[in-house]
Amino acid sequence: MKFLDLFGRLKSVVIGMIHVKALPGTPLGCMKMSQITEEACREAAIYRDAGVDGVIIENMHDIPYSLSVGPEVTACMTAVCTAVRGVCPSLPLGVQILTAANQQALAVALASGLDFIRAEGFVFSHVADEGLLNACAGDLLRYRKQIGAEHVQIFTDIKKKHSSHALTSDVSIEETACAAEFFLSDGVIVTGVATGVQADPRELREVSQSVRIPVLIGSGVTYDNIERYMDANGMIIGSHFKEGGHWANAVDPERVKRFMGKRRDLLK
Repeated sequence: MKFLDLFGRLKSVVIGMIHVKALPGTPLGCMKMSQITEEACREAAIYRDAGVDGVIIENMHDIPYSLSVGPEVTACMTAVCTAVRGVCPSLPLGVQILTAANQQALAVALASGLDFIRAEGFVFSHVADEGLLNACAGDLLRYRKQIGAEHVQIFTDIKKKHSSHALTSDVSIEETACAAEFFLSDGVIVTGVATGVQADPRELREVSQSVRIPVLIGSGVTYDNIERYMDANGMIIGSHFKEGGHWANAVDPERVKRFMGKRRDLLK
């Protein structure tokens, strides 16, 4: 399995989030690229030294997000990701570019030597706070083939947070996961309703029983509830690793070390 080859384990993989500071041209952008890159590399080193299994680099400070991502975002994210790869030469690294800039993320991953992307809007349509997102699997996987990036895995959100799923209210999360698997997703991501909000452990169990591809938890995992999610193939953790548990703050080395220590104890 590609997931095992990448992370070296099949269960309880911990993937830390680097929320890149607001990029040039975005409403909150106020830092030079050298400063943005330096901060991302500092947080990458914290994760590396704490023993996490992987890292995702995301432009989450680029609020409000746009469905029309400019070339400057792709260029800046390539620069940041390349620098982070230099800090973490052997750690599995991924990228997500908001909003739903999945082809751009694949291009960045290929250029930067990254291993995977997190993609939204892979199957079925939904209404996000940025607008209507339509399924992209067909175009995305053809693009991956065309640019020679088939080694870059694509982990896909299902019934994604910060979204209304009234359009697919007659489609269960298990059916959505099965559709993603049928459309060749490398793994599906289950989240709560918003960043930092716990995912439903029942949904984790039901989705895991419905598909044969990896199932990851994409929000709300903390030191206090990690036991509920140890059966997941992976846990993507951002907010809990930040100062005060808030996604917009800097990564707190002590919070990361404490969490990884508990996971290590639970795996014994």
